[in-house]
Amino acid sequence: MDNLIVTGGAGFIGSNFVHYVAEHHPEVKHITVLDKLTYAGNKENLADLPTDKVSLVVGDICDALLVNKLVATADAVVHYAAESHNDNSLLDPSPFIQTNIVGTYTLIEACRKYHVRFHHVSTDEVYGDLPLREDLPGKGEGKGEKFTPESRYNPSSPYSSSKASSDLLVRAWSRSFGLKATISNCSNNYGPYQHIEKFIPRQITNILSGIRPKLYGSGKNVRDWIHTDDHSRAVWKILTEGKIGETYLIGADGEKNNKEVLELILNLMGQPSDAYDRVRDRPGHDLRYAIDATKIREELGWQPQFTDFKTGLKHTIDWYTTHESWWKPEKSKVEHKYAKNGQ
Repeated sequence: MDNLIVTGGAGFIGSNFVHYVAEHHPEVKHITVLDKLTYAGNKENLADLPTDKVSLVVGDICDALLVNKLVATADAVVHYAAESHNDNSLLDPSPFIQTNIVGTYTLIEACRKYHVRFHHVSTDEVYGDLPLREDLPGKGEGKGEKFTPESRYNPSSPYSSSKASSDLLVRAWSRSFGLKATISNCSNNYGPYQHIEKFIPRQITNILSGIRPKLYGSGKNVRDWIHTDDHSRAVWKILTEGKIGETYLIGADGEKNNKEVLELILNLMGQPSDAYDRVRDRPGHDLRYAIDATKIREELGWQPQFTDFKTGLKHTIDWYTTHESWWKPEKSKVEHKYAKNGQ
């Protein structure tokens, strides 16, 4: 695999994958990052990588001429590029339709044309949500359903429905046209380079800025957290060892509700555990996500390394603390947008 294209490789999860491949897989001779550099993409995320190994092409995945030109000389495409914020999709769904559906179509058509390996990075949100554990009969650790590759799609927002649509396109192109594709649906990521509009970095940077953190509604909504480094290793496993046409779910058994996560952040940063404000909940806020990652663990031998959420969260807090210049210029704008929405 000499030449790899990573779409959205200047964003949060994509840039961490680029770092991982550049540092751990010297057999990849060159990585081309294709990124539109919207608000969530930042070329500073790639600044410390060698320019002879990694190059950035600023462009749109919906630009068929550009995409065809790049894919023609590639061995594989890993597709991270997406509009991915639920709140933004509720305010204006149109960019989500364009990027997540039309963009994915443009990429898979190019990969079909040039017989290029394609891996599609998706989300567990395509499956909708699950009941909270406390709402289920019986008690005990491990109680409750989890998402599997066979779970029914049931998206609840413009964002998750656009990602579900893109997944189905990839599946159809694999079956109808023989596209050499795999799909992964991952749980909520955390770690370095995540935009500060997202839940964990927003709370961390609020505390660092002297702003009280914010909690949506009751804070009982559960997410299955995974460190982005573990996600990167899983995607590489699927890209190099996964079975064509298959879907793999990536998760690290990291279920925590938002209230637990926020109070742990406050504790790790030396603040009282109740030093936050409750704000208006998001419309249609999914209750619980949980991933059954048995397939990737048993078939490909992948295991998460950040198995202690507290340790991974401390690692993340340290990164934002020492990289204030990376997030500070955007902070006031992000908080102004949330304030307009009562959040």
